[in-house]
Amino acid sequence: MVKRILAISTAFVLSTCLAQAQEVKVGIVLPYTGIGAEFGQQVDRGMETYLKLNADKVKPYKITLVKRDAKNPGGADAKIATQELLTQDKVDVLGGWVYSPNAIASAPIVAAGKKLAVIMNAGTAHITKMAPNFVRTSFSMWHAAFALGEASAKQLNAKTAAVGYTDFPPGKDSLNAFKRGFEAHGGKVIDEIPMGGAAAVPDMTPFFQRVKDKKPDVLFVFVPAGDHAVAVVRTYAALGMRQAGIKLIGPGDITQDIKLQSMGDAAVGLITMHHYNADLENAENKRFVGAWKTAYGPDTTPDFTAVGGYDGMAAIVHAAHATKGTMDPDKALASLLGWKFNSPRGPISIDPETRDIVMNEYLVEVVKGKDGRLHQKLLGKIDAVKDACKALKVGPCA
Repeated sequence: MVKRILAISTAFVLSTCLAQAQEVKVGIVLPYTGIGAEFGQQVDRGMETYLKLNADKVKPYKITLVKRDAKNPGGADAKIATQELLTQDKVDVLGGWVYSPNAIASAPIVAAGKKLAVIMNAGTAHITKMAPNFVRTSFSMWHAAFALGEASAKQLNAKTAAVGYTDFPPGKDSLNAFKRGFEAHGGKVIDEIPMGGAAAVPDMTPFFQRVKDKKPDVLFVFVPAGDHAVAVVRTYAALGMRQAGIKLIGPGDITQDIKLQSMGDAAVGLITMHHYNADLENAENKRFVGAWKTAYGPDTTPDFTAVGGYDGMAAIVHAAHATKGTMDPDKALASLLGWKFNSPRGPISIDPETRDIVMNEYLVEVVKGKDGRLHQKLLGKIDAVKDACKALKVGPCA
């Protein structure tokens, strides 16, 4: 009788421990309010879409999202949120970070906390070097900007360029990346224009008029996606810059899927380089976009921030399986070094040396379809692009 009771007791303890091990608490730092709330919603929905669309791959683990509001791009609130997730909520893994200053401010806390931390959007190249447990499933600004610098000289036959950029870390990265790629292939950047900060949309007119007066072949612009990008396109059109022979180019931030239709015909002809758009013709993307529209409405669409959340959650689920639900920090990190995944953006992997994403970059042009809507037409593709900042050992990436 005593043996039977002990056996039952042991079985109960084991089953209880197993049940506890099934839950993985994921601490999420995103701007759920304020200027970045729309981005936060996209990343959030991207994560949720992965969990719903791939429920069989998540089993037997239960992913619990513990969400904290980063509020703004300043960094201080994101740092506090990261601290609270680790010390109060006792999460097993961290994820999120839309704005680079938020990820940069959080980096010392992430490093001290020693939990796996998945960057799902913030794109300043050197962030992954600031904490050894950061892994990025989004992009580095150098992925698109360096590649577009090369393509501008080689494919668009541009000889001169002006660069307008939002004056914060991703903007400076974009300037340096585009300039390096463009000038390495014979081009010349003739003007570099800081255009305000990320917290508010400035009047773009004086910046663009300055460019128009200098008459470069192309104007490369990096601004945060969203209202900044809409202002760029409208100002470009209002000043007649296309008619003046200046082509507007940039990373896909300026043709964000959720803002594209509102830009109207002014966006037609824009050339961008990026890793994702909702028009990509592959089976995984069609599955992703279809599930998104079913869940959130036929007039909604995912964008590149959403796919960062989708792939970030795929990485976390992979780590959960690799560690049998324990999310041991060292084992979780090790499981993602060299990890490969068939994403809606195409095949991706994590560079085992840099912990940054490796992915395709797509050169596209905005066109108006027969349906009267704007689409992003594929002009070219570069396979398996690494973060050029680290590959070239530039500045803090060295």
